[in-house]
Amino acid sequence: MYSLLQSPMGRLRIVAFLEGCSFLLIFFTMYLKYGLNMPKPNYVVGMAHGLFFVAYIFLVLQVGPLFKWRFKEYVFAFAASIVPGGTFYADKKLFVPGKL
Repeated sequence: MYSLLQSPMGRLRIVAFLEGCSFLLIFFTMYLKYGLNMPKPNYVVGMAHGLFFVAYIFLVLQVGPLFKWRFKEYVFAFAASIVPGGTFYADKKLFVPGKL
């Protein structure tokens, strides 16, 4: 885990995982908010998801030039952040462990 934190690609992979998990968790908290009238979990998870999303975008913009990504790789990375579970797929296809 410590080795992941030492490289920009490793930090991107960690934040992509957290962003993807928070995105999927929002679906559960939406049920809590509207089905069980419990808005607080949705607020907390939504705030965390927003922070992870901003960090993900920042790290994509940092890592892209380091690895000389083409335009389509940027588009793929950004599109992955708006599809539920997309960052998990991007981790396997674009943020490959060999680039650490």
